[in-house]
Amino acid sequence: MKEKEEKQKGNFWLTAATFIVNKRKAIEILFILAIIYSVLSINKVQVNQDITSYLPADSETRQGLSIMDEQFVTYGSAKVMLTNVTYNQADELVSELEDIDGVKQVTFDDSSDHYKGTDALFDITFDGTEDEDISKQALNDVKDTLSDYDVYVSTEVGSEEDSAESLSKDMNIILVLAVIIIVVVLMLSTKAYLQIPVLLITFGVAAILNMGTNYWFGTISSITNSIAVVLQLALAIDYAIILCDRFMEEHETLNAEEAVKVALSKAIPEISSSSLTTVSGMVAMMFMQFRLGYDMGIILVKAIIISLISVFFLMPGVLLIFAKGIDNTHHKCYVPKITIVGKFANKTKYIIPPLFIVFLIAAAIFSNNCQYIYDTSSIVSAKKSNAKIAEERIEDTFGKSNQLVVMVPKGDYESEKRVLGKLDNLSYVTSTLGLANVSINDDYVLTDKLNPRQFAELIDIDREVVDVLYMAYAYNQEQYGPVFTGVNDYEVPIIDMFLFLYDQYKEGYVTLDRDLDDKLNTLYDTLHDAQLQLQGSDYSRFVLNLSLPVEGQETYDALEEIRGIAAQYYGTDNVVLVGNSTSDHDLESSFASDNIIISVLTALFVMIILFFTFQSAGLPVLLVLTIQGSIWINFAVPALQGQTVFFIAYLIVSAIQMGATIDYAIVISNRYLQLKKEMQLKDAMIETLNQSFPTIFTSGSILTCAGFLIGEIASDATVASIGVALGRGTLISIILVLFVLPQILLLGDIIIEKTALTMNIARPQKEVAGRVRVTGHVKGYVQGEIDADIQGTFQGQMKVSVDSVIPGRQGQVTYDNTEKGDEQ
Repeated sequence: MKEKEEKQKGNFWLTAATFIVNKRKAIEILFILAIIYSVLSINKVQVNQDITSYLPADSETRQGLSIMDEQFVTYGSAKVMLTNVTYNQADELVSELEDIDGVKQVTFDDSSDHYKGTDALFDITFDGTEDEDISKQALNDVKDTLSDYDVYVSTEVGSEEDSAESLSKDMNIILVLAVIIIVVVLMLSTKAYLQIPVLLITFGVAAILNMGTNYWFGTISSITNSIAVVLQLALAIDYAIILCDRFMEEHETLNAEEAVKVALSKAIPEISSSSLTTVSGMVAMMFMQFRLGYDMGIILVKAIIISLISVFFLMPGVLLIFAKGIDNTHHKCYVPKITIVGKFANKTKYIIPPLFIVFLIAAAIFSNNCQYIYDTSSIVSAKKSNAKIAEERIEDTFGKSNQLVVMVPKGDYESEKRVLGKLDNLSYVTSTLGLANVSINDDYVLTDKLNPRQFAELIDIDREVVDVLYMAYAYNQEQYGPVFTGVNDYEVPIIDMFLFLYDQYKEGYVTLDRDLDDKLNTLYDTLHDAQLQLQGSDYSRFVLNLSLPVEGQETYDALEEIRGIAAQYYGTDNVVLVGNSTSDHDLESSFASDNIIISVLTALFVMIILFFTFQSAGLPVLLVLTIQGSIWINFAVPALQGQTVFFIAYLIVSAIQMGATIDYAIVISNRYLQLKKEMQLKDAMIETLNQSFPTIFTSGSILTCAGFLIGEIASDATVASIGVALGRGTLISIILVLFVLPQILLLGDIIIEKTALTMNIARPQKEVAGRVRVTGHVKGYVQGEIDADIQGTFQGQMKVSVDSVIPGRQGQVTYDNTEKGDEQ
């Protein structure tokens, strides 16, 4: 007993594990409190649907959107298409739609922009912004009014809530299916059926804690919020499986409580080191300029840490609760041995590696030529949301609408008019809108300058009243010349004088008859709306519609031409462009650097971890090269198929694939390095694959299925694209580590040995049997592992290395085998 206590004191991990198991009741209470907190916090997490908010702060789009939010009002709008209606039917509906509370304007005419074949398109503007309740209610009323028709609605009004609700439903379905798949996989790979509830409880708690603690960050992206729980499940369930397997091994000779303690003491360092590579991939994402990488990276790092905490602190107690049930539900492992794969590796060790190098070069080239897209509307996904379907139907009938905003310093109406005129003459610009081209009648636009006589005629007010008004305006603007010399030739922009007149009227300085009163109020509403939308405190805004794709070099060249026209009057630094096309251009610019950051940092982090894990410089290179090859192959597939890849999917999946699937390569490498000391290389590889396959099968099949489920079921195109790439990439990684890595390890064995650190170079070993007398430092196996300074005699079989301590023979292996009178 005393010896046992001394042994326990000398083993830090066993001491820690014993403390955790002994205090499990208190720990379980803490977890219950944490779960309550997390459940209450989940609904407090703010979800951000706007992907552009994660653009670099210094990008033009991000700066432009900030200016627009601060200085302009953008009213909510919707494109509503009715099919199978006559023009007269559609025209009669206009007045009915305009009468809906919250609808500001309905645009419809007999042009091809609004009526084509038997399809009618209404452009509806609401009284509030796209986030305001008045716009959302008005949109619902519009849908109710048109409920008897075949209607398609494309709008940003209320889209965030609709998208979030739809995606939430999709992810719930995905999670349920993922759990079913996990249960099936675990039933095949575990040794007792009641291991499964232990694993599910552990993961369920970890998932709840992670979702609840997202509240600490205030706001997270909708992409991260939707996909994190499934990725956490797929990435971290390995940790629980490792501890469960350790427990089953120890429980063969120890009672349940002692088995949990020993299993936990062995699992903590093993799981911790295994998690480092996964964490490194997530950390690399956090260095992206596009801050969605940071958002997803930090949430997934937290998810992995919480999963580790749940496994280390909660799972031991859960195992003890289910210990008797586990004992009573034993079954054989149904995962087959793959001896044939090991034999194939031995026979092809000189063939597969050279072929793989050629294949790798080709994959890298094709992957580099993959066409990346940056606009969510360009993503092709298996499932489409109702909004996406409506958008495509409208675009197919009436063409795509690519809107661009140009902002310039305000105040110079003449320059605005010239710029708008030149922009309107561009072949790809279908319409322009700015204060300088908004007509108020056949003769004037809002920014035309009028003298008192012209203004009096325009609004039908007495000339004497207008003269006084002009003098007051000049005095207010500190332009004193007209006050003293007369205002007959003094000209003021129509919009400025209208707004000044309205202010004077409201303050009681100007009196109008009833007809003029109604006319002025109506004009003011129109002018004020125009001003709110098109003129801010510092900038004027032009709204352009382009007949160009949202992204592509042709569009980007057009943006530069538009910028150049405005820059002739305002200077390049004073022109700001904002729109989906500018956002995509900014994303493309950041993608180049983010791609390098992700690739270099992920590989570097993983190689450093592997270097210290294996104490070898060559082995990490071989492992990283294998997984990097799987990444190149993953994105060479769509290139060969002529398909596009959403850039976010590439960045996120390449980090996850390297960080997570490298574990499969580590499992095989670890087993191989251990087994090759005990048997011939070809036998070691066969046994390595047989022992490693259950782990790879369990983890890999879960991550692969989770990815493909997300790709097939998620209606959010961004999330779906990540799922498809993740599922395909994981499957490719599994294939490579089973059918290529073994050959690389066999052929590269000499590289691994030659690049091992001195401290890791094995001392000469011999295997002896019988009665053995040893003097020296012994490390090896004597019916169990031994690492000690000893002097004595052993009876049995030994496979050890011995550092001699005999004076004058330091560094030599010295031991005597006196069995049968022989001395060695």
